[in-house]
Amino acid sequence: MISDANKAVLYKAFNFWDKLSLSEQELIINNSTLLHYKRGDNIYSGGRDCLGVLIIKNGGLRTYILSEDGREITLYRLKEEDICILSASCILRNITFDVHIDAEVDTEIIIVNATVFQKICNHNIYAENFSNKVTVERFSDVMWSMEQILFMSFDKRLAIFLLDEISRNGNDILTLTHEQIAKYMGSAREVVSRMLKYFSNEGIVELSRGIVKVTDKKKLRKLTE
Repeated sequence: MISDANKAVLYKAFNFWDKLSLSEQELIINNSTLLHYKRGDNIYSGGRDCLGVLIIKNGGLRTYILSEDGREITLYRLKEEDICILSASCILRNITFDVHIDAEVDTEIIIVNATVFQKICNHNIYAENFSNKVTVERFSDVMWSMEQILFMSFDKRLAIFLLDEISRNGNDILTLTHEQIAKYMGSAREVVSRMLKYFSNEGIVELSRGIVKVTDKKKLRKLTE
């Protein structure tokens, strides 16, 4: 059960809310929980029990898979008001890979019980359509990430990553280590460091310990073309 303030988050997240019966609405409300996570906390790993449908009230999450050699490959990132259904693996029974979800910053999440959500989707076409739409959107994000890794040159991938981070944070100065960037991009730290050094020599970025400052966004954008 969640508070009235958090019910408003549910209403906004589920755009099919007014298509639910009162009993269905009450079922969702009574089976939703608000949880708090600290930066770096692991929220979900594929081997665990089905967590549920996640609604990000505030903060941010990163969803990734692990390669055989232990590298983290980011699939997509979620911000305030985004929804994640891959955490409800019991709903998406045909998923055959394990996803992991970490909090990138201190984050509040409303979790809707997966079994309850599945039951409603089975009986309400609007809820089912919503679930399918969110799933397709997330898998589109996954395919975009895979396309970058498989077919894009690393300088282009890194340029896109830095521009995305600038947009997300609203700041040209990024507090990220080379190790963190490598983890987010599913690459090796040495590869990231080498490319950042090249960017620095080209006057695109300035580097200091744990900080990347983008100094020429025009040149950076040109690399993405």
